[in-house]
Amino acid sequence: MTDEVTAAAAAGTASAAPAETALARVQGHGSAREGAEHWWHERLSSLATLLLWIWLGVSLLRLPGYDHAMTADWLSSPLAAVPMLLLVLATFWHLKMGLQVIVEDYVHEEGGKLVWLVLINFAAILGAAFAILAILKLALAGGD
Repeated sequence: MTDEVTAAAAAGTASAAPAETALARVQGHGSAREGAEHWWHERLSSLATLLLWIWLGVSLLRLPGYDHAMTADWLSSPLAAVPMLLLVLATFWHLKMGLQVIVEDYVHEEGGKLVWLVLINFAAILGAAFAILAILKLALAGGD
């Protein structure tokens, strides 16, 4: 096959395609090139989300009551408000990345894919903003 490529190159008529292997054609293309970083971000966000949800469950079980005043008093502490804010951010970030993968894998029309990705991003930002506002409102109001 190398002799064919050399002869074709000397004649100036054919390309080097016959000498190209399947591996050479796919190297640098596809998910192996750009998906590894996204994959790691998903795994790290899932770990952070899991740990923060465990923290929330344990914290709620330790509360003496579950009324508004008790929750507001609990969230007035930075030791509760900061992890709660991190939980919201990690949860919505992980949700956004997971839905993005689903859209990229199963929506094949480029226009539809773009619309869904924009909607997912806006929904994640809006949901996180509402949750953060609610936490900050409770945290700053304190037990009043």
